[in-house]
Amino acid sequence: MNLIAISINHRTAPVDLREAVYLKEDEIRPFINLAKENQIKEGLILSTCNRTEIFGIPSSNDANHEKFQSLLLNFKPAQNITEQHFQKYVSRDAIRHLFCVATGIDSLLVGDNQVFKQVKDSFQIAEETNFAGYIMHRIFDAAIRTGKRAISETSISGGAVTVSYAAVQLTEKIFSNLSKKSALVIGTGETGEIAAKHLSEKGIGSLAVTNRTHEKADKLALKLNAKVIPFSEFKDSIYKFDIIISATASPEILLSKDDVKAALKKRSNNPMILVDIAIPRDIDPETRKIDYVFYHDLDSLNIIVEQNLTKRKSEIPKVEKIIEEELDNFVEWYNSLQAAPAIKDLRDFFEEIRNEEVERNKNKFSSEDQEKLDIVTKRIINKILHHPTIELRKADDSTGSGDSATKIGIIRDLFGINSRKKSEKD
Repeated sequence: MNLIAISINHRTAPVDLREAVYLKEDEIRPFINLAKENQIKEGLILSTCNRTEIFGIPSSNDANHEKFQSLLLNFKPAQNITEQHFQKYVSRDAIRHLFCVATGIDSLLVGDNQVFKQVKDSFQIAEETNFAGYIMHRIFDAAIRTGKRAISETSISGGAVTVSYAAVQLTEKIFSNLSKKSALVIGTGETGEIAAKHLSEKGIGSLAVTNRTHEKADKLALKLNAKVIPFSEFKDSIYKFDIIISATASPEILLSKDDVKAALKKRSNNPMILVDIAIPRDIDPETRKIDYVFYHDLDSLNIIVEQNLTKRKSEIPKVEKIIEEELDNFVEWYNSLQAAPAIKDLRDFFEEIRNEEVERNKNKFSSEDQEKLDIVTKRIINKILHHPTIELRKADDSTGSGDSATKIGIIRDLFGINSRKKSEKD
């Protein structure tokens, strides 16, 4: 299998080098055109904040890892990137690596299933640019199946592994039904925005945001259908909220113990959750001593994150087993695309049909004619398969281009040979 892959990722390069070769969507399309011009007939380009990877099937034996690297670095000139910043894969190892990425076990945050969507989006672009040929379609189908199995059969994506998500999961444990609760997110930087998005996805009853820069709060509120509270007025409004998550860059405390006490009095002591995910802290830690207040900061959230990460890491062997199973299935399919087994399976397929029909109808013939029926039908099958057999052998002789595998694969799909064999095994 002449699949080649290169990867520059969070394990091989610091963030500034990863940023230097990051391909935005409007760059991936022209890059694919460039790859095609350089004898890469089909493939997949995956580029995220943590990795840029090129998977390709060359149309000749001249293409190698160095050519892939040169294509990328000529398209995205970057200083200080060396050979050591790239990981290289070929054939089975390249497919295994893609499966590891799709399942999240190769992610910076183990089990991050966001990359599963990113793999699907990358393949969508490959399809739209006619870069996803017959073999890559099969590889992609196998990668998606592997990713889905990892999610459904293991706990690799279970539990929060970011403080923003941990903050929201914590509120779910205290308030079982978020649809009847209200929340305020203070600060709309990256951490606050993620927390607000998680609250929205969890079906929070009402959501409000506030930020020193009003325009940033407006922008996030528009995305999430949330209310905006002017930053100068938010202290007077905190009594209206069951959940407050604060994530600003303020150098001083924003909510004092007295502020929270006053809000709780207005709420008739209805419980409040205060989650402070800012550094330095936004909420006075003394508020933890107030009755009916559930206070958590980064220290308690990080304990949750670490526990969940440990659980996820313990699931890696289960995911690796799924990966090897799916990899074996794919390789078995690919090996069936060699001419000899394909010809045998094709002949067996037709012979089985011929034999079934002869057995079903032979009683309509005399004993002497039954023998003739057997001979004549065998000759018909041989004549039907004569030309396809020659063409398959020709394709097998033209190694290097991958056309043999494509042609044989199409024939197998056309006659349903693989699915028929699979159902027989089951």
